[in-house]
Amino acid sequence: MTLTQTANIDPHLIPILEQVSDPEIPVLTVLDLGVIRQAIEENGIIKVKLTPTYSGCPAMDVIGDDLKKAFKPFGKSVEVELVLSPAWSTDWIREEGLVKMEAYGIARPLSETADKEVLLGNAKKVICPQCKSTNTHLVSQFGSTACKALFKCDDCLEPFDYFKCLK
Repeated sequence: MTLTQTANIDPHLIPILEQVSDPEIPVLTVLDLGVIRQAIEENGIIKVKLTPTYSGCPAMDVIGDDLKKAFKPFGKSVEVELVLSPAWSTDWIREEGLVKMEAYGIARPLSETADKEVLLGNAKKVICPQCKSTNTHLVSQFGSTACKALFKCDDCLEPFDYFKCLK
């Protein structure tokens, strides 16, 4: 699924939503990440349905607060509802978000099958965001957050996070 297939967003809210960043990957907006399922204005209240990247993700509370702060200068109050089903998928990350993620130093998620192979250490398919080599290896199943794994490039020797594929 793409963001346009999963989200119902009033067009006039998009410029404000584009100002709200993911607290764990600040180069990504909530729209880049695809966590906004719905954002509509009803009777002067912005109603946002937000899907966490994984249940229990601590960033959701911060994003909810940041959404309220973003709309406050416009005199708008925000109601945030967490929506757990269907579960968020890395397929919902916009292509421009994936590009920003790589520029920030985080390797983009692979396909579900490839993801399992690299996380089990059976394949070298994760591309180093620094030098673009696939000569990389898993250091830890968990990186800076639970949704990332820590890898190291065997060519440039730089460590980096890999955003795990979630379906």
